[in-house]
Amino acid sequence: MADDDSPPHSEDKSRRNWLDRITAALSGEPTTREDLVELLRDVQADGLIAADTLRMMEGAIAVSDLTVGDVMIPRAQMVALPADAPLDALMRLVVESGHSRFPVHGEGKDEILGILLAKDLLRVVIAEHPPESVREFLRPAVLIPESKKLNVLLREFRQSRNHMAIVIDEYGGVAGLVTIEDVLEQIVGDIDDEHDEAVDDSQLISAQADGHFVVDALTPISDFNERFGADFDDDEYDTIGGLLTAAIGHLPEAGEELTLGRFGFRVARADARRLHALHVSVHADA
Repeated sequence: MADDDSPPHSEDKSRRNWLDRITAALSGEPTTREDLVELLRDVQADGLIAADTLRMMEGAIAVSDLTVGDVMIPRAQMVALPADAPLDALMRLVVESGHSRFPVHGEGKDEILGILLAKDLLRVVIAEHPPESVREFLRPAVLIPESKKLNVLLREFRQSRNHMAIVIDEYGGVAGLVTIEDVLEQIVGDIDDEHDEAVDDSQLISAQADGHFVVDALTPISDFNERFGADFDDDEYDTIGGLLTAAIGHLPEAGEELTLGRFGFRVARADARRLHALHVSVHADA
């Protein structure tokens, strides 16, 4: 009988151990976020929560330490529409971009007049007597500083039901924009929509028939170095995409190329937030 009862007792003891540790962590001992995260990782390692759940919990904890400036789409990458453009020209820009919300500006991007929803533009374009200017059906723009905490912004988005805010720098100029999707991605990871290309995430580095490689931009530099016998420094940047962005000096667009040592990089996919995939060719050592 003792042998039959030992596994349940052992399991109960293990369950009590991690429950006691969580209770201690939440009751003030320990009090640091680092200790709480370490505890959650131990719980996941014991199989009590899934890896995806752990990542979301870590993301939710980290959001309170991030600001709008950490995740915003910078001004140079904004898709903003000129208020005085003809409606048919605006419709072409909206269709080409694939977005659903757009800042609309006056003479310059610092003069944000409001937010245009694609569905509002569609209603106007098919109306029998459309207005002469897009200014007549813009929605108010929400202006926020770069220093606003993400958890505060997420709460404001939920309360106001806004999905986009214009980010203002310390001089009152437009620094960029941020959407509710940008905030949620910090918690749940990348959110693909119908305009995002599907990719095979099963491999970070895939060899192609022509001798080139397709490399996920989130591939750790250490993994890249191990695969190709490279020696890129990973002290300042963790991923090969971060290294390439720093080397180019701006967020690259699809088609941009750069050679680093014996490696040729060409941006295969990118959007307004980050790189997604790279084409890599390996040259013989000089």
